[in-house]
Amino acid sequence: MDKTGLLEAVKSLAREAGASIMEIYEGSDFKVESKQDESPLTAADKASNKIICAGLESLDPVFPIISEENKEIPYEIRRDYPYTWLVDPLDGTKEFIKRNGDFTVNIALIKGQELEMGVVYLPVFDELYWAWKGMGAFMESEGQIRQLQTGDFRLSDQGLRVVCSRSHMSPETEAFIKKLKEPELVSRGSALKFLLLAKGDAHIYPRLGPTMEWDTGAAQMILEEAGGEVLEASSSVPLRYNKAQLLNPHFVAFARTNPLLHG
Repeated sequence: MDKTGLLEAVKSLAREAGASIMEIYEGSDFKVESKQDESPLTAADKASNKIICAGLESLDPVFPIISEENKEIPYEIRRDYPYTWLVDPLDGTKEFIKRNGDFTVNIALIKGQELEMGVVYLPVFDELYWAWKGMGAFMESEGQIRQLQTGDFRLSDQGLRVVCSRSHMSPETEAFIKKLKEPELVSRGSALKFLLLAKGDAHIYPRLGPTMEWDTGAAQMILEEAGGEVLEASSSVPLRYNKAQLLNPHFVAFARTNPLLHG
C-alpha cells in the first residue's frame, strides 16, 4: 500500500467534498429533510457523500465503504473486511443548518477494528487535518503545515478546558463536568471537539451520549497521533471500530496519554 499516495488522494477528496458543501452553504436557501431517526439531511450531505464515495472507489486498492449516508452493510459481511473506509460526508449537519461553521468532512481508514488513517476538513475555515498511525498528526491552514501535539495535565488540575457539544449535553456529561475543579467549558460542534484537544487548546472531551463510528473515527486517529487517547467510559479501553453495532459506547477523549491522568 502506497501510504503517501493514498493519504494525498483522500486529502484531495476531502477538499473537493468541502467545496461542494460550501456551494450549498453559501446559497440563499437550502432544503432540510429528516431521516428515519429524525436527524437532519441536506443536499450538502448528499453531494459530499457522492464525491467521496466515487473518489474512494476509484483508488487502488479498492476498499468497502461505511458511510452515514449509505445503506448499512450487515455485520456478517463487513466483519471480515481487512480494510474499510469510514465516512461522514458532513459531520455537524445541525451546525451547518445553523450556519455557524462548526461542521467537517470526515474520512477514516479502518484496519480490522483499529484506526489506520484519518482526514478531517473544515470547509468554512479551510483547515485540513490528517494522521496515519505511527506517523504523527498534522494540520494545514493558510498554506502552513504544522505537526500537532497535545498538552499535558492531570484530572486534579484546576481550570481544565472541557469541550462539550453545542447540540448535545447529556445529564451524564454534566455530572462528569461537575467533578472537575472549576473547569472552563468550550462549546464546539462536530469533530472540532477532538481537534481542539489535538492542537493543545483543550484537555478533555467527555461524550456520555450517543455517537456513531463515522462521527469519531477520523478525528480520533488525529488525536491519538497527536498524543491523546479516546477511552470507553465503562472500561477505559480504546474506542474500536467496525463493531457489530456502529453505535459507539460512551467515551471520554483526553488530550494526553498519562498514567496520572485518570487518578
